[in-house]
Formats: sequence, C-alpha cells, structure tokens
Amino acid sequence: MAWIYVAITIALTVYGQIVVKWQVLRKGALPASLRGKGEFFAHLLTNPWVISVLLGAFIAALSWMAAMTRLPLSRAYPFVGLSFALVLLLSSVFFNEALTATKIVGVGLIVAGIVVGSQV
Repeated sequence: MAWIYVAITIALTVYGQIVVKWQVLRKGALPASLRGKGEFFAHLLTNPWVISVLLGAFIAALSWMAAMTRLPLSRAYPFVGLSFALVLLLSSVFFNEALTATKIVGVGLIVAGIVVGSQV
C-alpha cells in the first residue's frame, strides 16, 4: 500500500503542474502593475481548476505522509523524480512544448538515477 501512496503523490503533483499551466495560459500574461498582479492571482485562486490543484496538493501531502510511515525516505523519494518525466511528456502532448533530444536524455538520466538510487 505504501507504493500506492507514493504513486498518488506523484500523480497529484503532475496533475497540479499540468492544470496550473493550462489555467495560466488561459488567463494570459502576468500584468505589470501591482494591482493587476493582485487581480490576476485572485482570479486564479478562485478558479475551480486551481482550487482542485490546491486540494490535490493537500491530498498528495497526506499521501506522502502515509507512505513515509512504511518506507525509508531514501528509497521512496527518488521516485518523485518520475514527475519530471511525466510532466515533460504531458507538456509536449497538451501544450505542444518541444520534446528535444536534450530533454529526453535528461529525463533518461533521471530515470537511470531512480533505478540506481532505489536499489536496496
């Protein structure tokens, strides 16, 4: 069950990154004025999608705490690095962000590090 908690933490972290990017793109550029910035963030913080991200972050934190009751931090934490690979892939799919060889190699190194670092 502990690894399911880790997976939930990763999934909700990735969800948060993708939804925030989507909603920020819909909202537009950050205004230059202080008042404009305040309105910009107030609008985002009252957006149901952004609220779902905040709730997801809270659930992810609870899930991580549950995982930590059963797993050594040094064994579980490297798996959080999978969020980098998932965000890279999903940002390419949903936002047409470039999926370059350099990014793929970088994520490959992260995944290799997870494999090596998670060995008992």
